[in-house]
Amino acid sequence: MATYQQLHDWIVTPTEAVALQQQLRHEIRIQPLTKPAETIAGCDISFNKFEETVYAGIVVLRLDTLEVIEEVGVISSATFPYVPGLLSFREIPSLLEAWSKLKTEPDVVMFDGHGTAHPRRIGIASHAGLFLNRPTFGCGKSVLVGKYDEPAPERGAWSPMKHYGETIGAALRTKNRVNPVYVSPGHLIDLPTAIDLTLRCNGGYRIPEPTRRTHNLVNALRRERTAGR
Repeated sequence: MATYQQLHDWIVTPTEAVALQQQLRHEIRIQPLTKPAETIAGCDISFNKFEETVYAGIVVLRLDTLEVIEEVGVISSATFPYVPGLLSFREIPSLLEAWSKLKTEPDVVMFDGHGTAHPRRIGIASHAGLFLNRPTFGCGKSVLVGKYDEPAPERGAWSPMKHYGETIGAALRTKNRVNPVYVSPGHLIDLPTAIDLTLRCNGGYRIPEPTRRTHNLVNALRRERTAGR
């Protein structure tokens, strides 16, 4: 079974959550991979912001073939309210529940969300990376913070995302003439590697295969649960 380290309790107030982010951000390490990755996981969550039910999923793929090795989905209840900038406190506990059911420990983990491209530089990919103690990065569909120049229209083009003069991620074109995705390192990885891995996970869609397949998994879980009511 996949393991993780429990760094703190999840029963906190929003004020305590911000204080934890300020504390934990100093533990994040942005650096190249220490060894080549052979497997990659995608993590995604689906929920209604006004309900407690959370649908969490993880799909593990071989990086060279994008063949699915394993997938896990869980349905659980969120203990933290919907607060922008603090979504990791709402989402990570369910993802850790799914993680603990994995038989395969992936080399790298991609999150549908952000890493350092966050107001306090600790989005879900960074926060979860500290718990998982392995390379993590975010690949978001929208911008949380930061500004960028539009990258060239061809697949593979990218431009830096800046926030208060600091490069926090990249707007990356994954498909010709399609809106970019927003890539940022989480923990134990750097931005060039996160960009490279995103492009290697190409299945012909805007969204890379790890998070695209996990998105499909959690939405299927949600439909099944709704149909069964």
